[in-house]
Amino acid sequence: MDTFQIVALLPYQPPFLFVDVLDDITEHGVTGRYTFKSSEFFYKGHFKDQPITPGVILTETAAQIGLVCLGIFLLKDKISQNNKPEIGLSSNQMDFYIPVAPGETITVVSQKIYFRFHKLKCNVKLYNAKKELVAKGTISGMIK
Repeated sequence: MDTFQIVALLPYQPPFLFVDVLDDITEHGVTGRYTFKSSEFFYKGHFKDQPITPGVILTETAAQIGLVCLGIFLLKDKISQNNKPEIGLSSNQMDFYIPVAPGETITVVSQKIYFRFHKLKCNVKLYNAKKELVAKGTISGMIK
């Protein structure tokens, strides 16, 4: 399964799809990117004079790339267009360091901690184009 097939199997669509490209994916982790367009729906009210990407959206981006895409890859032999994955976020803990402005590209780097009994747990880090750490944390979800 290639990266385009993985993205096609995601259960999201704009305006709530936060995956542009997967750069690398193995059984141990995934690296992918998303560019936050200045027209994103959440910038209008967060914050009104100087918009920044909400932490919950950064967490969602990390989950879509770092957890869901990796989970689809790990279950690639059991997933198809007719047998799509069922996904649910079960927990997350994120720390935020640098704000993300409209137009910025974020790279998500995820490393699998474990995948057992349909639960996937990953360490995730988000970097900006300057390779500065934007956020990091741990995300878990159920995928079957």
